[in-house]
Amino acid sequence: MKKIFVILAVILIICGEFFLFNRNEKSEEVVFWTLQMSDFSSYINNVITEFEAQNPNIKIKWVDVPFSEGEKRTLASVLSDNPPDLVNLNPDFSATLAHKGALQEISQEDLTQFNPEILNTLKVDDKIYSIPWYATSAITIYNKELFQKAGLNVPKTYEQVYQNAGQMKNKTGAYIFLPNITENDTMLKILNKYGCSSSLSNCSEIFNMFQNLYAQNLIPKETVTMTLQEALEKYMSGNIALIGAGANFLNMIKENAPSIYAVTDTAPQLTGSLKQNDFSLMNFVIPLRARHKQEALKFALFLTNDKNQLELAKLTNVIATNKKTLQNDFYTHYDEKDLMAKARVISAKQLNNVTPAFKTEKNQKEINNLVNTAVQRILLGEPAEKILDETQDKWRMLGK
Repeated sequence: MKKIFVILAVILIICGEFFLFNRNEKSEEVVFWTLQMSDFSSYINNVITEFEAQNPNIKIKWVDVPFSEGEKRTLASVLSDNPPDLVNLNPDFSATLAHKGALQEISQEDLTQFNPEILNTLKVDDKIYSIPWYATSAITIYNKELFQKAGLNVPKTYEQVYQNAGQMKNKTGAYIFLPNITENDTMLKILNKYGCSSSLSNCSEIFNMFQNLYAQNLIPKETVTMTLQEALEKYMSGNIALIGAGANFLNMIKENAPSIYAVTDTAPQLTGSLKQNDFSLMNFVIPLRARHKQEALKFALFLTNDKNQLELAKLTNVIATNKKTLQNDFYTHYDEKDLMAKARVISAKQLNNVTPAFKTEKNQKEINNLVNTAVQRILLGEPAEKILDETQDKWRMLGK
């Protein structure tokens, strides 16, 4: 009898170990890459812990990649046989990888929790290969004191900037703004507000407007090469009346130029004839060769649910992409004395009017360089029509 009990005990131990082995074998490890999010490690680790508790058969391995290495490391990994399962990228590079056939298509039925206008901007050949994470939408940050001194209202359009630039300079000695139109895709986004970002020859009047401002010394000579960060420094010195920037720049002004912050206010971003807004986005992609696609999608949707989006927004002041989160008081109400809250509400509201969205192309970086070179030549006095015809021809060649 004793032998029977011993045998049964051994069998139970073996069965138990077999069960544990199989349970562990079924546990899937999702490799998750972000871009320079280590400052928010506590938040991300908490989300991972909560997700794993709800999904005991899925483990998340989080790797934070330096921003400067993101594209290089991602390109190498997605072409390998063992890429990460979920990768944080910007839409430009995501679209490039989608055109190369390196990404998994995401069913639009799985993305119903997101702002539809944002989703529409992610389409590549009417398909979606990205999951939106968070957005920013530039606002107008302006110096109330300078506008009062100049006797001007804050402009709403680029045309109003053009019309008021002379009065601002004459009355205050300050430039009305410093447009960073030779940086990245800034000029193309402005052109998109007039419905002509892919047909430069039809937009010569926009280029002529900036050329005239430059020739008349109504925008700084540094406009030829200056970045947004450098424009911000000019604003903080009181030499620029307005800049178009994300709400997060208000913190920099508050910390580095408190006297300028005291006379700073915010308004919606400058628009063109279409009255549409532009925005920037960070998203997630799932490489086509990823081993755990469904688990990666499940985690991405958990990370971007309304609760987790709101928590991230309160930590970082970014704009959520989840529809329910955008309806929260955090994005719809503000105290007039709270400038950061006002900026956040303005930014969030702008996401409801981003159509027609600026669309990236597979050779977007080369296109950006073409357009930025054209802008520099036009600012320096070359005929806009001639330069734009040449640029359009080179653009077409890139598409072949």
